[in-house]
Amino acid sequence: MIRYALRCIVAHEFEAWFSSSDGFDEQVAKGLVECPMCGSTAVSKAIMAPAVRTKSASTQGAETLAEAQRAVAEAMFRLRQHVEKTHDYVGDTFANEARDIHEGLAPDRPIYGEATPEEVKGLVEDGVSVAALPVFKPAADMEPKAPLPLPGKPVNVDKKLN
Repeated sequence: MIRYALRCIVAHEFEAWFSSSDGFDEQVAKGLVECPMCGSTAVSKAIMAPAVRTKSASTQGAETLAEAQRAVAEAMFRLRQHVEKTHDYVGDTFANEARDIHEGLAPDRPIYGEATPEEVKGLVEDGVSVAALPVFKPAADMEPKAPLPLPGKPVNVDKKLN
């Protein structure tokens, strides 16, 4: 298995595992690798520093990974709570509302809601700043030292905060 740092056409960065370099090339050619933030299948390898294992790091193993996953999940949960408290929820009209705000046809305000990958792609192509809104359980709801489940494909997007 090989891990690659990847970047989509909109410059979102993420990582993924592949059976080999050829496996990566084949999956990208078939459009099977997509950005977890915007759904774009225009993905390429990003520059990545090699992982170097030390003796002490190898003994920490899964416990360190579980701690890191819990910390990330907690931060993502707090981010989502912040957005839900400070942004207007516009539901499935997000794409239209975001475009109207971008074009000055609607009052400028922070919003969040749902959009299809195609709608997100159209917004990005039109220069509308959007970002995926993570969906995570709070770390306190998870079993101690158990790795957290990976989230499903995000469909919630939020007007980028400046």
